[in-house]
Amino acid sequence: MSERTHNRVMLALAILLAGIYLFPLYWMYITALKSGSEMFATPPSFWPAAPRWNTFAEVWQSRQMGRFLWNSLVIAIGATTLIAVLGVGCAYVLARYRNVWVDIGLFLVLMLQVLPASLMVTPIFVGFSQLGVLDYPRLAVVVAIAAKSMPFFVILVRATFMAVPQELEEAALVDGNSRIGAFVNIVLPLARNGILVSAILIFMQAFGEFVYSKSMIQGIELQPASVGLNSFMGPNTNEWNNIMAFATIYVTPILAVFVLLQRRIVSGLTSGALK
Repeated sequence: MSERTHNRVMLALAILLAGIYLFPLYWMYITALKSGSEMFATPPSFWPAAPRWNTFAEVWQSRQMGRFLWNSLVIAIGATTLIAVLGVGCAYVLARYRNVWVDIGLFLVLMLQVLPASLMVTPIFVGFSQLGVLDYPRLAVVVAIAAKSMPFFVILVRATFMAVPQELEEAALVDGNSRIGAFVNIVLPLARNGILVSAILIFMQAFGEFVYSKSMIQGIELQPASVGLNSFMGPNTNEWNNIMAFATIYVTPILAVFVLLQRRIVSGLTSGALK
């Protein structure tokens, strides 16, 4: 097989796999535009005969989506800020002071990532209840998300700091900078893209968080969009077009951010954001 044929086969395979992966997303969008009869038609239609664009406006008003999205944004920004403030310093120390015990500790902490949130939510809920943190439900969710996602952030940012030549810091120290000055003036600017990429990934994860929010936030006025979407579900659910319209409004901003920043995300994850 020639190289040209091989490339065409690989391209066709990539397009096929991308189509399979993106089809549920496409189905979500077109279902939001369908009427009740079209949703249950057999065989199903792959484009509605008369798209119902007003479904989005109806769902936005009837479900008060502005409030849900604002709550999701507050929780995501709070969790990302807390993780970034605490995690950057932790990642830097672990990158510069390396030994076998640090590597073992990082491995053990990273293993906590395999535990699902549904398993961790009960002990966290009990602990927060005893400490009175549940009196501030959004803060409780922010702290819970930070505890869950911090190891992932630290591992990614640590790799970025490890890619920064240590000789640059030593030169800054020789020139009269303190250790903190060398970190702020030399290391941090070089690692900013890697930190930004890691923060974006944490933000996207926190924006869609469900388990902690569902368990800790009882007041509907403070619930994020993930819990608002769950409120549609019931034993006799049939308004799938409204559900998909809600999901479309909820998911589209995150998809747009990912598409716009995909090059930076990939480069930051694969090269430490250093050229």
